[in-house]
Amino acid sequence: MKRSVVGVEIERLIQLLARLPGLGPRSARRAALHLVKNREKLLQPLGAALGDVLDKVSECRVCGNVDVVNPCTLCSDPRRDTTQICVVEEVADLWALERASAISGVYHVLGGTLSAIDGIRPEDLRIAELVQRVTTGGVKEVMIAVNATVDGQTTAHYIMDQLAENNVKVTRLAHGVPVGGELDYLDEGTLAAAVKARRSL
Repeated sequence: MKRSVVGVEIERLIQLLARLPGLGPRSARRAALHLVKNREKLLQPLGAALGDVLDKVSECRVCGNVDVVNPCTLCSDPRRDTTQICVVEEVADLWALERASAISGVYHVLGGTLSAIDGIRPEDLRIAELVQRVTTGGVKEVMIAVNATVDGQTTAHYIMDQLAENNVKVTRLAHGVPVGGELDYLDEGTLAAAVKARRSL
């Protein structure tokens, strides 16, 4: 039987850290050791921050964003164009678009994408809530900003079908050559998408 060289509490911390994206068992052990060694500078403030998040942060009942107020700050902002809804897979995608100051409208977080392999069905996502928001009225454009993966494309097509009967414009993010990208380093799919999405100068 393999013996543990650390206490039960530290082992539990390591196991929990290992569940985080991008952290494997070794990285989790290093992170746990660093936290324990710096308990006053890092571990105590981290514990307090996690407690605050647990107590104060919730999912926005309108768009699915996370915030300390509900509806969230973005949904409550009177400067936002409520006639345009930008649909994203996860909250991290919403944050990325906000950092770029690319969207003046409001958002709708799906909570993932459709996936036959993973057993994720339409009812597992916030698609019905999106259709309800559009059906309620006032929405002129639904911008689908999901990832350019097979599951992302499947989800985008499903949403387009669900909104087909509504008098609303459905758009998608352009796919193609990134700013600063060199053609020689791009994959064939990206190049093909760039050629299809070409426009006049």
